[in-house]
Amino acid sequence: MEELLELRRCIEEQRYPDALLLIGELEEMSREDKINKIYSYTVILLLHLIKQEAEQRSTRSWEFSICNSLDQIVISNTRRKAGGVYVHSEELHELLREAYPLALKRAAIEAFEGQFAEDRIEDKIDPEHVIQEAFRLIQEALSARKK
Repeated sequence: MEELLELRRCIEEQRYPDALLLIGELEEMSREDKINKIYSYTVILLLHLIKQEAEQRSTRSWEFSICNSLDQIVISNTRRKAGGVYVHSEELHELLREAYPLALKRAAIEAFEGQFAEDRIEDKIDPEHVIQEAFRLIQEALSARKK
C-alpha cells in the first residue's frame, strides 16, 4: 500500500522516472506473489504424487487434492489480460525441483501413516518420475485451459 501512495505522489509531482521505477517494483512484487502461490500448490501436488507412488495406491481425497492443485496452478500462472503465463516451462521445472524436498518431508509424515522417514519414502519412489509426472500434469492442465 505504501508503494501506491508513493506512486501517487510521484505522478502528482510529475516525477515520472521515479514513478516508472515504482511501477517496475510493483510488477516484480506481483510476479513474486504469483510464483510463491504456484510453489505452494506444487508442494501439494508433489506430496500426493509421492504418496501415490510410494503406497502404490490412491484415494479420492488425494485425487481431489491433485486436481485442486492443478486448477490453482493454472489459475495462478495464467496472465488473464496480457495472455501467456507467469512461469514458463524451464522455470516450472526448477520450481518443481525446489518444491520436491518439502513435499517429500510432508509425504513422510502422511504416507504409511508416518511410519517411515524421508529417506525410506524416497527409496520407494523415483523422484525424477514424480517431478516429470507433475510437470506433465501441469502442462496438460494448462493446455486444457487454453481450449
